[in-house]
Amino acid sequence: MAVQIALIGLGQIGASVGLALGNHKDLVVRTGLDKDPAVARRAKQIGAIDRAESKLFACVEAADLVLLTLPMDQIQETLEFIGPALREGAVVMDTAPVREVVGNWVKEFLPQGRHYVGLTPIINPAYLHGIDAGIEAAHADLFQHGMIAIVSRPDTNPEAIKLAADLTRLLGAAPLFTDIAEMDGFMAATHLLPQLLSAALINATADQPGWRDARKVAGRAYAEVSGPVAQSGSPASLASTAIYNGENALRVLDSLMAALQSMYQDIQSRDNEALQKRLERAKSNRETWWEQRQAGDWLSVEVRTNPELPKASDVFGNLLGLRRKPKK
Repeated sequence: MAVQIALIGLGQIGASVGLALGNHKDLVVRTGLDKDPAVARRAKQIGAIDRAESKLFACVEAADLVLLTLPMDQIQETLEFIGPALREGAVVMDTAPVREVVGNWVKEFLPQGRHYVGLTPIINPAYLHGIDAGIEAAHADLFQHGMIAIVSRPDTNPEAIKLAADLTRLLGAAPLFTDIAEMDGFMAATHLLPQLLSAALINATADQPGWRDARKVAGRAYAEVSGPVAQSGSPASLASTAIYNGENALRVLDSLMAALQSMYQDIQSRDNEALQKRLERAKSNRETWWEQRQAGDWLSVEVRTNPELPKASDVFGNLLGLRRKPKK
């Protein structure tokens, strides 16, 4: 019997998961829902889902696996709503940018016998410079040559964690196991901070009296640095992410302001040598990261020694095993 997968949110990540699973139509039935009906229709058109559903309860009630790829400000109410609808043994996964608060919501809203694992996709480096957003940025190979961080609590069912790892490999990515606190720190530094910096840059320039003329000469550098806030989704989602991950957000903002203050002092004191060294170190660090990111050199020993993808039947066999009731 085919496994029922519900994809809630059909933007870049949700639609890409659907496209990647399209190679296993004999084993999977993909039902999708998006807040925008036009997006759901588009997902059906490009083959990311088999069926579009307009009612959230109906979308998840028969699902074995529910994947939430939603903005941060929509996750709490969604978990609260779908909790009573989930079947025994169902596994809920999500791609939220903040883990600790979502874990608390899961404990509050998911009934006993339902399982949860958090996923954080680290996408194919070929798409890091893409300017498209939403479903138009979806690709069947979005996760290939990348990783998916698997975040779970100590009491998470081991079969649910294994399912997440096998599903990760099935999507063409390598699993990276992390804990909740560690991942929230990572995301604050690499996901949230660039978006906040982008917003600060725009407000610091577009609100100035000279912007009317300055905007005419803004070029590639301005476009690239200001881009993250435009690609981050709604301001409400970004604000929620910053507030929910407040401790880490403040820590990385402190580090950023200290770095800016150091450059400010170098310029104020006309210390060309000190400023040049800071800029050289930044350039070198960026080049090193970019080379490693393209090659994926940091894959764990476990991943390098287990390169083979699991069979789809094995993956979904694990999922169905979660519904078996333990023997007395």
